[in-house]
Amino acid sequence: ALEGLAKAGAFDSIHPNRRQLMEQADALMAYCQSVAADRASSQVSLFGADQAHAARPRLSPVDPWTGPEKLDHELAAVGFYLSGHPLEDLVPVLKRKRVTFVAEATALAESGHEAFNMVGVVRRKQERASQKSGEKFAFVTFSDPTGEFECLFPPESLRRCREVLEPGASILLRVRAKSADGEVRFFGDEAQRLDAVIENAVAGLRVHVSANGFEAAALKTRLDRARAEGKGGEVSVIASLDGRREVELKLPGRYRLDGALRGALKTAPGVVLLEDA
Repeated sequence: ALEGLAKAGAFDSIHPNRRQLMEQADALMAYCQSVAADRASSQVSLFGADQAHAARPRLSPVDPWTGPEKLDHELAAVGFYLSGHPLEDLVPVLKRKRVTFVAEATALAESGHEAFNMVGVVRRKQERASQKSGEKFAFVTFSDPTGEFECLFPPESLRRCREVLEPGASILLRVRAKSADGEVRFFGDEAQRLDAVIENAVAGLRVHVSANGFEAAALKTRLDRARAEGKGGEVSVIASLDGRREVELKLPGRYRLDGALRGALKTAPGVVLLEDA
């Protein structure tokens, strides 16, 4: 139970490192049980509250989950996202790619629009066989920053897209919409992994950092995980010198500028802003 509460962020106001609480839940539970047993037996320490405070477990240091990791654990714990959405950091890029989110697409479909580029994280996929032909089609539930929607992939589309339509994958979709009797239905024509699209859409990323609390090693660790050979975009670090001047450092190599990297960089100490170059 404690692990699930930690994953969901129930203790964020008193201890924001969810990963630390989840991984060391056994030590915390043992301490709570010890305190409860002492109270039940009416035992009082000769040293009073000072000794009780000293007996509190010291948690081993551990890096917090990145933004996407935190959201994945929220989803596993409660069945939906609580503190954000895995695609929210990519909204400016997606808008440049003329992506329509489901809240807007539904309204547009009701007014007669039929074709959209949409995006979503696959939540569920259910394949069924047609009673007439025996061919399989699929109902796929997606989640974007504005809501959830279900999309029907007919047999021909499913054959082309089946490999990418896996739960947890971030997908760019080409869909048709039909509105009838106050209900909008979406039909999938094409689907591709979003990461590949984002890599081609963004030339670079500018990371603004503050002198207060900035840790170069923490930033390097996150960037090293996203190194890309030959592909990807460039990364620059911008720091303020005196409030009036800035210094920009262009980092060597290229990086996968996807949602995973953006979420990781947002949790790095001292990072205050991410900006597409």
